[in-house]
Amino acid sequence: MDPQRWLVGDGLERAVQQAFTRPIPKSAGAQMRYLVRQLKGTRAVAQQLGVSQRTVERYVKDQIRRPRPDLAQRLADAVSERWQPRVRAQARRQAATSTGVVVDVRARFGFTAAPGSTDDARLRHLTIALPPRHAARLFDAQEAGASEQQLRDIAGQALGEMYFQDGGRRAQDLHIEFTDIEQLSFDL
Repeated sequence: MDPQRWLVGDGLERAVQQAFTRPIPKSAGAQMRYLVRQLKGTRAVAQQLGVSQRTVERYVKDQIRRPRPDLAQRLADAVSERWQPRVRAQARRQAATSTGVVVDVRARFGFTAAPGSTDDARLRHLTIALPPRHAARLFDAQEAGASEQQLRDIAGQALGEMYFQDGGRRAQDLHIEFTDIEQLSFDL
């Protein structure tokens, strides 16, 4: 499995989670109770997490306090997926309509140029503010179920337009290369 498999998708999710107004429940019991309320029953939670219904009931009653590491991670992921959906939607809407996103990336970035050109593809560290239209494209594609490669392509096109093409004011015909991502993070 590629270690960067969900680099862009996870980065967008982490950026949206920074907008949360309340912390996610910490204890396993509180997380289970939250999921039981959200999924309307212990059976649905058990199916989601891959445990027995009785195990879920024991967590809800605080009879079990410390889940094994793999269950703890699945539980935390399930809670964070559902936590504060209105706040999450508002943060996405604001980024897509008015504020945009800031991308901090270290990757091979450039375009095919004459040998020795300073714009030839090479490892670069960039921090670029993407305008709302690019944020909207990224969030819309993520919501539509785009693959990680499609999200990377959209991010690469947006970064290329803002960095090399200066927002469309120069070098319109360049073919941008965005590969070998070492680090990528988003901020709203």
